[in-house]
Amino acid sequence: MEVRNCKMCGRLFNVLNNERICPACQKKLEDKFHEVKQYLEDHPGASVEQTATDNDISTKQIRQWVKEERLILSSATEAGIVCEKCGKPIRTGRFCDKCKENMANAFQNAYPKKEEPKKQDTISGRDRDRMRYLKNE
Repeated sequence: MEVRNCKMCGRLFNVLNNERICPACQKKLEDKFHEVKQYLEDHPGASVEQTATDNDISTKQIRQWVKEERLILSSATEAGIVCEKCGKPIRTGRFCDKCKENMANAFQNAYPKKEEPKKQDTISGRDRDRMRYLKNE
């Protein structure tokens, strides 16, 4: 089992899934996320900077939650979050809808399509698996 120092508080903790922060700090961060989410529901037009100031959290963390698609901003332009592929302003995630669709199509076309198996004989599956007897004459 691996032991690391927490990036937020510096305490040692056992690493289970390559985490960077301890369980106590994860809990605090999750509570802060719910606080920010509730704030955005109450103040839908709030900017990222205003939200960060009012909730005592970094704008970097809010932008990270937006990239993880945990938060959706009310307007795309004021946050400064842009598609990583084309640069178009977006409200959530890392890519715009058009780029997501293009990447999905590219992944789908990357693998060759499976060809239908050719029929070798016209005997049905049931008849093929039957036992056959030779006639004694």
